[in-house]
Amino acid sequence: MASVKWNEHQIVEQLRDVSCREAAFTLVVEHFKEQLYWQIRRMVLSHDDADDVLQNTFIKAWTGLDGFRGEAKLSTWLFRIASNETLNFLERKRQALSLDDAAAVGVAARLESDPFFDGDETARQLQEAIASLPDKQRQVFNLKYYEEMKYEDMSELLGTSVGALKASYHHAVKKISDFFHALD
Repeated sequence: MASVKWNEHQIVEQLRDVSCREAAFTLVVEHFKEQLYWQIRRMVLSHDDADDVLQNTFIKAWTGLDGFRGEAKLSTWLFRIASNETLNFLERKRQALSLDDAAAVGVAARLESDPFFDGDETARQLQEAIASLPDKQRQVFNLKYYEEMKYEDMSELLGTSVGALKASYHHAVKKISDFFHALD
């Protein structure tokens, strides 16, 4: 299958045209699914949960297409939906399990039983440290560390000031560092 060159302006125009909306949305899904999957996966950790949240993200995007005004980039709009869906999922899960910070230690067991996790001991410990962060700090850390996203882009995505994002990242790095020092 020949690769279709990505032209966001053209795709957005096709999304607005009801006659070709479905085909254009299929291109959007194909273009963004892997990147969104990993953004979600780093927050929820489980492959199955990440797939569920990703599916919900695309459903919400599909049903909200008429509300997309094109003021932000399509990627920003989708990442914001994915971010909100992820945080909502984590909150529902936390309420259902009465999850507290001590439960983050169970991350190691979940990761080891996940057939999609192929990391070593250090990678497992890093994921455990990241999981122990508050959701917002974890989200900022993941976007900066794994996605190498600029603070300005994060600010647009999350609707948070650059200064607050820098502070969140700094606190997250400090907590992760403290986590590793405690292992020594």
